[in-house]
Amino acid sequence: MKIDFVSDVACPWCAVGLNSLEIALARLGDSIPVELHFQPFELNPAMPAQGEDTLQHLARKYGKSPAELAQGREGLRRRGAEVGFTFGERPRVWNTFNAHRMLHWAGLEGRQRELKHALLAAYHTHAQNPGDTQVLVRLAGEVGLDVARARAILESDEYTAEVRESERHWQGLGIDAVPSMIINGRHLIQGGQPPEVIEQALRQVAAQTPSEAGAPTPG
Repeated sequence: MKIDFVSDVACPWCAVGLNSLEIALARLGDSIPVELHFQPFELNPAMPAQGEDTLQHLARKYGKSPAELAQGREGLRRRGAEVGFTFGERPRVWNTFNAHRMLHWAGLEGRQRELKHALLAAYHTHAQNPGDTQVLVRLAGEVGLDVARARAILESDEYTAEVRESERHWQGLGIDAVPSMIINGRHLIQGGQPPEVIEQALRQVAAQTPSEAGAPTPG
């Protein structure tokens, strides 16, 4: 079974969704072999390098009051705790394109899953800038990637075209919200679903014929 996890580092529900997926996969054990691939999506592609104050950004984007935003953060913390993810304070929203370039490279090196988790924790738990070269190089080293190679990529435009092409591909298939989990290129699970919901969906897909293919549809 192939799972394409379309997401953005800046998306808190992507952290919830990924941890839910990991729990579901652990429950499946070895009964259903899974290939997990992380695909890029930018919630704020025009975000400048210096970032933006989180509360100002969310208030402008969603039109919510400070009280509503605080209530949403508390709900998010609870959902994160349920699946083992800790949300800290996140005072700024940052540009994530370089993080996606690093994830593309990590996929070629077989360390994509580890780097994805490290990036989500760096931003959502520790309020670190996922677009900062020093942060990205350090995280690359922590998950076993070559730090000199990571720095060289970040100081160039390497993998820029590949990431942009992948973004266009998934948007062209109708993916406009994250997290989106596309199973075997056909079945779509969206949002920070509970582990049991994801587990049930994966078992249902696995029970179907392996020849299914095509554009993602709800299921």
